[in-house]
Amino acid sequence: MIVAGNANSQTCAGSIGDPVKSYDFGRGPSDRGPAIPDKTNYEYDNVDVPNDGQYAIIKTTAGMSHVTQRNWLAVNNHTPNDPDGYMMLINADEFEAGLFYQETITGLCPGTTYDFGAWIINVMAKPGIRPNVRFIIETTSGAPIKQFDTNPIPEGSSTDWKRYSTTFTTGANIDEVVVKIMNNGLGGGGNDFALDDITFSICGPTIIPSIDGIVTPNKSLCIGETRNVDLSAEPTPGVYTNPQYLWQEMDASGVWQDMPTETTNKYTRPFVNAAVGSYKYRLLVAENGNINSPNCRANSPTFELNVSPLPAIPIANEPRIVCVGDPIQLSVSNASSYKWTFPDGSNSDQQSPIINNATANMAGTYTVTVTNDAGCEASTSTTVTVVTRPVAIIDPVVPICKGSAVTLNASGGNTYRWVPANGLSATDIPNPEASPAKTTTYTVYASNGSCESSAQITVEVFKDLVVTAGPDIKIIKGNKVDIKGTVRGDNIGQIFWTPADYLDDPFKLNPIAKPPVSTTYTLNVLSSAGCTSSTDEVFVKVYEKLIVPNSFSPNGDGVNDIWNIIAIDTYANPKVKIMNRYGQLMFQSDGYGKPWDGKHENQDVPAGVYYYMIYLEPGLKPLTGSLMVIR
Repeated sequence: MIVAGNANSQTCAGSIGDPVKSYDFGRGPSDRGPAIPDKTNYEYDNVDVPNDGQYAIIKTTAGMSHVTQRNWLAVNNHTPNDPDGYMMLINADEFEAGLFYQETITGLCPGTTYDFGAWIINVMAKPGIRPNVRFIIETTSGAPIKQFDTNPIPEGSSTDWKRYSTTFTTGANIDEVVVKIMNNGLGGGGNDFALDDITFSICGPTIIPSIDGIVTPNKSLCIGETRNVDLSAEPTPGVYTNPQYLWQEMDASGVWQDMPTETTNKYTRPFVNAAVGSYKYRLLVAENGNINSPNCRANSPTFELNVSPLPAIPIANEPRIVCVGDPIQLSVSNASSYKWTFPDGSNSDQQSPIINNATANMAGTYTVTVTNDAGCEASTSTTVTVVTRPVAIIDPVVPICKGSAVTLNASGGNTYRWVPANGLSATDIPNPEASPAKTTTYTVYASNGSCESSAQITVEVFKDLVVTAGPDIKIIKGNKVDIKGTVRGDNIGQIFWTPADYLDDPFKLNPIAKPPVSTTYTLNVLSSAGCTSSTDEVFVKVYEKLIVPNSFSPNGDGVNDIWNIIAIDTYANPKVKIMNRYGQLMFQSDGYGKPWDGKHENQDVPAGVYYYMIYLEPGLKPLTGSLMVIR
């Protein structure tokens, strides 16, 4: 078939066979690969950035000056999973279109459709002349068979590799061709690109794979299965006039081996006690007479029959004892899916289901079946015992006085645990003695060996009676005073003062006292609960009543010559001050051992009225009044 002029890309719509010819520019430990002078007329560069009309065989453009200057993208070679692979980096010639790649393909079959293509990426990081690459197929004598242009390839990202390809069908007398890839434009401001993974392959019919009647190329089996697996591959009609078939199986080294007896488009693979492994098959399709020629046949997608081991025997939780009312918590080791079956026939697909509020009829065997990604199953089980919960009981107790003890009596279990421990004689017996210093709530946990319940009791401790008779009191004989008694605490009972002498009511908290002599009174308080009584004392100091003259005559006649204050000597340290009508201090003394004789600075004061202030004791009100000095 001869096609004149250019044609658009025509990608193979069917199944592509193993490459008749492929070229990926090799691989190696160095950053740059060797030149390919037999395949291109461009000049080889092995330094840094190829100039116009040059090429380089490299792993990546990263680190090149054009990349650091942000003119090019940092592009890696295209070959999948091959970090050491090379690609061809091309800087288009500014004046003449060049040839990048050419190859002679031999051993072709007449009347067969082939696919010719390559992966290309524009390495420009900014707008410029866009690459436009031409693919050419011609006879060995140079007669054109087909050619097509990629059209301008736009700028993109560093991963925008794209495959450009076309198909053609060989004529009756064509068994070899020459394929070329060349520039369709000039450089000098762009047109810089990378080329990789050039392939020339047969383009066969679309082949639809089915396994056991389901359209799919994959099936999972489990170890130990015995069964037949039916493979079928249906090619679309119209490609081959009289198609011929041959099945292949991949051997342990990854090489396809012919199965000479399997020559239909169906194959049954028997498994007997299937062993773990991946079993791969494919169907070859060619025109009748070409099936044994690798360059003339297409192949189906690879059928993969994967025999997987059973999942590891799952590890469920140990047999467990659950108390009535508690949740049943189940668990099993990781898998792809889970199915729990409960004693009542219900189930769960959770890895660790929780069944709330356990009852007696939930006891029994819980079975779980786990499934791995291949659908293989394994099972295990665990036993759940549901135990009745004990009922903890504590006998009531009466309040106690501080320092006393009360016995706590618990029942309902076989063993006991008390908290807190403060004030208890023991924490692991049913009947400890409790003597807390203050009101305390105790909790007992009663256990039957598997389950436990709790109960609480509060031991009330009466607060100590705190009695205060009040501060000591000073009064002058003949006066009366309120005694300021107070009492705090629980269960206050009887209150009384001793002695009761000179008290208006000795049975009230704040009596009025009028003792003629200094007296100590004791406040007594008894608890109505029988707790220890409390007492406190108050001392009432009674001072003699003074007789203060309101005049005296200091004239030296021996009669009433000094101001004599009767009973002032009964006070420990009285203070006396006398002022004239103008407030001028005439006399002052600490103590009154020497009475005033009517003099001020050894001079007689004039007759007249003077004013006095007498300080007897701290806490007693000063005495004040007027005094007449008679001459």
